[in-house]
Amino acid sequence: MTTLFVSDLHIHESQPEIGEQFARFLKSEALAASALYILGDLFESWVGDDDPNPHYAETKKQLRTVSNAGVPVFFMHGNRDFMIGEQFAAQTGVCLLKDPVVLTIHGKQVLLSHGDAYCTDDHEYQAVRRMTRDPQWQAMMLQKSLEERLAFAAQARADSIAKTGKLNDDISDVNSDAIENVMREHAVSFMLHGHTHRPAVHRFEIENEPATRIVLGDWYDQGSAVRWGDDGFSLTEMPR
Repeated sequence: MTTLFVSDLHIHESQPEIGEQFARFLKSEALAASALYILGDLFESWVGDDDPNPHYAETKKQLRTVSNAGVPVFFMHGNRDFMIGEQFAAQTGVCLLKDPVVLTIHGKQVLLSHGDAYCTDDHEYQAVRRMTRDPQWQAMMLQKSLEERLAFAAQARADSIAKTGKLNDDISDVNSDAIENVMREHAVSFMLHGHTHRPAVHRFEIENEPATRIVLGDWYDQGSAVRWGDDGFSLTEMPR
């Protein structure tokens, strides 16, 4: 059976076609998979598990259908939905993963990550990331009203869009030294991540040994998935 990996769907009511394509994916391929891994940014933003957003509620219901069918679903936080918590996990049946994590995928040791931690040349972003991943900061945010949190998320989203357009591509991408260091630290030759919206398969060497980094694409214009079976992996786009 095939193990599926997706990332950076950025589901939001402003682009209902993304949620609709993901729903079709869940009802077809996911139900026949051995497992589904979502490596962050499933949603465009997430301000807390108490958000009653009906568009997000529909995706939660669809994930519950997959998990109820006996397909393990794993979720890793991204930079847009790092506030997803245990209530979401209980409602959907997904298992929350730490970032990074090493898992055995069809006989291969693979390092999974959202990927943003390795954009180390973007110092401003890394400072924001450290702040927003702090449990005390998150607890403080959850004490605010839902309306305040939604306003904060909307402003953060606007700021991010404005900043991204001005960043040099090299700064917004992962740093190759950071990638090699984390792969060396975990003694793996395969890494799979998202975040950068630059789908590709990178082949290189670490300590004179072959290494592979697989980057998932976003779902803004088409779907993107890695399908991994006993005969290897494939990174594919899924037109709408």
